[in-house]
Amino acid sequence: MRLKDLILKDFWLKLLSLAFAVLIYVTVSTAIKREINIAADTLSMAQSRVFPALPVLVVSSAADVHEFKVRPSYVEVEVRGSPAVVSKLTEKDIRVIVDLTDIKWAVGLRKRVEVSIPPGVMHVRVWPSEVEVVMPAKTE
Repeated sequence: MRLKDLILKDFWLKLLSLAFAVLIYVTVSTAIKREINIAADTLSMAQSRVFPALPVLVVSSAADVHEFKVRPSYVEVEVRGSPAVVSKLTEKDIRVIVDLTDIKWAVGLRKRVEVSIPPGVMHVRVWPSEVEVVMPAKTE
């Protein structure tokens, strides 16, 4: 195939494809720039708040008869969001969970702490981020 045929064959279809590609590129790049600017503006107006002693809830399956405890039983959680939302938050709105489903034995086990928060708020940090799972000795 000659070079001239390679360029000129279906020329208008190729030109239309190029125009669509440029249009898609410009649309996506503009959307990305706007999203970055919106995110930066949102973070600059955000307010942080620290909840110093939230209890850690232990979640296990209903069929599990083990009595697990975690150490420490309270953690510190820092959240960030719009001032209107963050100022209305209470300790009951934030759940700190350790998932122990399918755990059979807990000698030296450390589990990551999961935080559940309302929409419009993000958790910045949890300290400590892991807790030690303890299975108390059975008393007979």
